[in-house]
Amino acid sequence: MATSIRLERTAIAEVMAIFPPEFPDARGTFAEAYNKRTFAELGITWEFVQDNQSLSSNKGTIRGLHFQIPPAAQTKLVRVLRGSVLDVAVDIRHGSLTYGKHVTQILSEANKAQFLIPEGFAHGFCTLEDDTIVLYKVTRHYSPLHERGLIWCDSALKIDWGISDAQALLNPRDKEFPALRELPRYFEYRDSR
Repeated sequence: MATSIRLERTAIAEVMAIFPPEFPDARGTFAEAYNKRTFAELGITWEFVQDNQSLSSNKGTIRGLHFQIPPAAQTKLVRVLRGSVLDVAVDIRHGSLTYGKHVTQILSEANKAQFLIPEGFAHGFCTLEDDTIVLYKVTRHYSPLHERGLIWCDSALKIDWGISDAQALLNPRDKEFPALRELPRYFEYRDSR
C-alpha cells in the first residue's frame, strides 16, 4: 500500500491542508488519517496529546473562534467524520505579515481533508450540514485557565461564514469574545526561516 499523502500550503504558509490517500476495495475504503512517521517526513513533528470530538446538530452552528494562550497554546489537526464544515484559521501573531488575516478550508466526510492550525491562530468552524461530527487532535491538554477567544463576526476579519448573523447558532460565551483590536498580545511572530 503506497502512501502518497498530499499537503497544500494555504495563503498563510504555516496553515496547511492535508489530504491522506484513500484505498478503496470491495468492502469500502481505508485511509490512514494520522501516522506520526509519515507526518514527520512532511515536516509535521508536533506531538499530539488529546483528541476532541464535537457533534453539531444543526447546519449553521459556529464554534469559535477559539485558542489557548501560552504556556498551554495548542496546534490543532482538524478533520470531519460526518457532514461538512467551513473551517477557519485567523493569524493572531503580532508582527506577522498576515496578522489579522484568515484562511479557510472545506472539511468534509467526502473529501477527507484535514486542516493543520499551529499555535498563534484562532480557530473556528461553521457547519454546512446537520449532524456534523468534527474530530481534532491537539498538542496540549485543554486548560480552562488558558482558554481564550476572538469574536467570530469581527468586521475587521472579513470572514465570509456563508450565513447571516441571525442564522448563526452559537454558544452564548462565544458571542462575548473580544474583537481583534481588543485582543492582548498573546502571541509574537517569530520567523522560523
